Amino acid sequence: MQERNQSASLRRALTVLDHVREHSGLTLTQLAEAVGLSKSTVLRLTVPLVEAKLLDRDRRTGVYRLGHGTLRLGQAYLATLNLRAVAAEESHRLMSEVRETVHLVVHDHPHVVYIDKVENEANVRMASRIGSRGPLHSTAVGKAILAWLPEELLAELALEPRTRHTIIDADRLRAELAHIRRRGYAVDDRENEPEVRCVAAPIFNHHDAVAAAISVSGLTSRITAARVRELGPLVAGAAARISRKLGSTSR
Repeated sequence: MQERNQSASLRRALTVLDHVREHSGLTLTQLAEAVGLSKSTVLRLTVPLVEAKLLDRDRRTGVYRLGHGTLRLGQAYLATLNLRAVAAEESHRLMSEVRETVHLVVHDHPHVVYIDKVENEANVRMASRIGSRGPLHSTAVGKAILAWLPEELLAELALEPRTRHTIIDADRLRAELAHIRRRGYAVDDRENEPEVRCVAAPIFNHHDAVAAAISVSGLTSRITAARVRELGPLVAGAAARISRKLGSTSR
């Protein structure tokens, strides 16, 4: 019974903490009304949170705000984040759902670097390998990242053709990047390899800055133009879930 009571108290304390996170600057009365508890209960729950510096209560006004202990916890969490580890579950889930190769890349201007790859063993294998680099302008993952980078970085790129479909005109590429921002995902329509289509979406970090991208790649015989429209929202959804795990609040 005591253990159950302690568990209930912990859940209520976490509810109080989460409400202060969402609505900083509440008095004891306001906080109690917001979470549906008595003032004496809220006061009892907040005492250890204040002692642990997870909450701070202004001595003059009595209002509650997050304490600097939450910053230490956040920094500790971010220090343990490993993009490959964070994205692994979503990458495997996406591969299982679409039955195509999934890539995870990071930005290393003016390239992307492939840091993970999940293949469907039943299909023809993609030539990409972990550690290899690709251009920003001709790959779906590259364009997914480039669409959220400062525009001046576009001028630094050598828009060299990789296939006859590669976009090498800067104005046309700018228009494509604007379309990607509106749509939420990028498409490489045989622009990097002649018989390959890719669909990619950006991944954002805890600063809400683009940090990586995830993609689905396959032969044009399997990833048709019509299928691209089906894959786009699936890839964007996986990217959004990874972004949230990395601490992004805007995706």
